[in-house]
Amino acid sequence: MKRKLHFRSVVSLANTKLSVKTAAIVIASSTLVSALLGIFRDRWLNTMYYDTYPAGLDAYTAAFTVPDFLFFIITSGALAVTFVPVFNQRLVNGNKKSAWELSASTLNFLALISFIASVLIMIFADPLVRYVVAPGLNESAMSLAINMMRVIAINPFLFSISTVLASMQQAVGRFVFYSLAPALYNIGIITGILVFTNGINIFGIQLFEGGIMGVALGVVFGALLQLATSIIGLVGLGFDYNFKIKWKNQGFRTVLRLLPSRSADQGIDYVMSIVNTNLASRMGEQSIRAYQQASSLHSMPVNLIGVAISTAFFPRLSEEAGRNDDVKFRSTYREALITILLISMPVAIIAFFTRGYVVNFIKNGGDPKIASVLGAFIVAIITQSLYHIVARGFYAKQNARTPLIVSIAAFIVQVAAAILLSDWGYGPEGLAYATSISAVFEVGILLIIQNHEGKLLDREFWDTAVKITFASIVAGVISYFLTKLMPLRESDNSFAATFPKFFIIAGTSLILYVIICAGFKIKEIRPFIDKFNKILFRNVKPKDNK
Repeated sequence: MKRKLHFRSVVSLANTKLSVKTAAIVIASSTLVSALLGIFRDRWLNTMYYDTYPAGLDAYTAAFTVPDFLFFIITSGALAVTFVPVFNQRLVNGNKKSAWELSASTLNFLALISFIASVLIMIFADPLVRYVVAPGLNESAMSLAINMMRVIAINPFLFSISTVLASMQQAVGRFVFYSLAPALYNIGIITGILVFTNGINIFGIQLFEGGIMGVALGVVFGALLQLATSIIGLVGLGFDYNFKIKWKNQGFRTVLRLLPSRSADQGIDYVMSIVNTNLASRMGEQSIRAYQQASSLHSMPVNLIGVAISTAFFPRLSEEAGRNDDVKFRSTYREALITILLISMPVAIIAFFTRGYVVNFIKNGGDPKIASVLGAFIVAIITQSLYHIVARGFYAKQNARTPLIVSIAAFIVQVAAAILLSDWGYGPEGLAYATSISAVFEVGILLIIQNHEGKLLDREFWDTAVKITFASIVAGVISYFLTKLMPLRESDNSFAATFPKFFIIAGTSLILYVIICAGFKIKEIRPFIDKFNKILFRNVKPKDNK
């Protein structure tokens, strides 16, 4: 009984509403943990298969494309930015009955749609891989990719349920279990790599022989862990679930009206991932994996910075937009935009000069191809981080149409650039350059439209942006010279040998960057300095002056 009470008290404490700053810290911290788990996941997987079975690793990477595409187009970001404002509006007005009807209806509707999608993936996996995703794979790798896709196909269904539950928690300021879910997903995949690849034997009965297919089973196991975490996050919320779809609920109708635009917007990004996988499959073995690994590395800071900060700010932006409080909305929006720029720009520039060290983290001894592709992604780290808050500026006001139109234009730019650069012999690097070009185009157009409509970017914003750019360039110069002083050597073929050098280079550059920003009196840097001082000097007591 005591254990039950203890468990409930821990869950209740974790499910309390968090402030924006605390939520941002929680989300960023959990994203960092998830990213670190992702690094070890990829490192173990690359160690096992990158050089010994590159075709199998390409097949594994290709198998994700269609399940991920359908999940993201049906649910994911589409739900987070359409459901949360509508759900919040009902809670603010004290209409809990409508809020729970909206939640249950959305959950049931998306579960039904995603279940059908999962079944269709299982049925049509063969032609999808053979003619759409990876036509350049050899027959053995293609067969493996088809089988893996059929296993992973259940994920859109599992993810859709957990995402609805997580969005409810996000809407009311609960971020702890919401933030833990991605880390547990990675733990599931790591379990697949370390355990399931050796086979599954229960009571002497061999249920599964093992091999790289075990990683696909780990992916499904991770999705189940994520779902379980999202369910725990509902404790104490008072969710009144009903196994029905309330088609007459006005909130649900609003979500359905907004969902297609955001789904199409989200889907465009994943159509592009399919196009990139298709093109990479024609560039020889390891090209799919090299591109995906570099893309994954560039996505880590985007998720840590852009997604985490914009997710934390979004409920407040939605509330202010719902109250038509334009003054506070502009202030909150600029704060979020500067905060993301303040962190993403130095991180991107330092990552460019230390990309060889970074690749060593996910592949023992590094890999020139992955490092080269990562270098081409650097501009996208900044612009894609900014995109998450820029787009949410529109979504908070329930305008999903404008980001969709701009995304379609950006998609056309990216496809054209990817095909041209591939034809010109740039290889996987050309695909990354195309991503950076498209991201600059998309964010630039959205900011122009947004500023024209609401005059969100004032002179103070641009002055701060220029100062951040200058400080980031100085940090980049320091990083460059430190990499020359501490170069990677052939003997640096382990995490332990590489990390100290990377830590010194990145740490020194960032400290100098913070000092310059503080000298420029950029107010958004103050919370980071205060937090650092609190950690560093928390046990130092001031002298008692008598």
